[in-house]
Amino acid sequence: MGKLDVRPLIEGRDFGVRIRGITLEQTRDPAVRDEVNDLFTRHGMIVFEDVEPSGEMHVALSDIFGPLKDHPSKAVPRVDGDAWPGVIDMATQVNEEGAMTVDGRTVISWLPWHFDHAYNNELNRAGVLRAIDIPPEGGLTGFLDGIELYERLSPELREKIEHANVLYRMNVIMENFRFGRPADYTVHSERPSADAVMEASKDVPRSVHPAVWTRETGEKVLHVSPWMAEGIEGNETPEGGALLDAVSREIFALGKELAYWHAWKPTDMLIWDNWRALHAVSGHDPRYKRRMQRTTIKGDYGLGYFEGGASNDNKILERTY
Repeated sequence: MGKLDVRPLIEGRDFGVRIRGITLEQTRDPAVRDEVNDLFTRHGMIVFEDVEPSGEMHVALSDIFGPLKDHPSKAVPRVDGDAWPGVIDMATQVNEEGAMTVDGRTVISWLPWHFDHAYNNELNRAGVLRAIDIPPEGGLTGFLDGIELYERLSPELREKIEHANVLYRMNVIMENFRFGRPADYTVHSERPSADAVMEASKDVPRSVHPAVWTRETGEKVLHVSPWMAEGIEGNETPEGGALLDAVSREIFALGKELAYWHAWKPTDMLIWDNWRALHAVSGHDPRYKRRMQRTTIKGDYGLGYFEGGASNDNKILERTY
């Protein structure tokens, strides 16, 4: 098979690569799979360009990286029913509830910087995302490299947060978003599914994840999710809250310089390392619809746990983006 067309995601940066034109046949080639996995491990994100825009291709690309983690709620729409297990469908309709004003823009589907499943003791390995309905403006998905964030965080904050653990709880009520909250932030209404998500997760204990962790390759990763964060373990004081807020605000500030924002095309698919990268959504004008589909790759980095050593046999109604 032909050689892969691999280029940097951002010139001069180590975070991310682009692979153009990978085919369904190539996704089954062991040598190609090994090369793609190596690129993902080293760079933390891959944008696949000019690929077949189908559920079959979405699943085939995902399968390169490991088994899929199915969504625990059967109520969440699947693509083509059960034809492609593990592919979920996320649609925002025209003028749907959930609009907010952020930095002077009234948008829907805006999400702050976060990593997926922060509210669980286990973290999925990655997400694979594609766009079906793309608004004419906005609707971008942003990504931040935790290795770069650690290196660029102010030395004072880095020293204070280095050995801290952060508490998280499922909370999709956007009015409750606290750490790093923009000054110009007004929630006009909550998403229609928010109450059901909160009800399903009300008895789940809080999770705990390290603010900084070290990869097998030696790099330190700043891995703080401003969204879903509740405080610092053992330091739920005004001082601890101020520290977490300061780190979150610096993440937002650094994001203006370091983030990669992906403007979608129907022939794009991408994967990001959920143990390394943060992601966000820019939001878009409520007059337009947006529809995304994604798979979730199983895995865990083994550093999270539930508060107080609690175990959880409940199924959390997860909202993935």
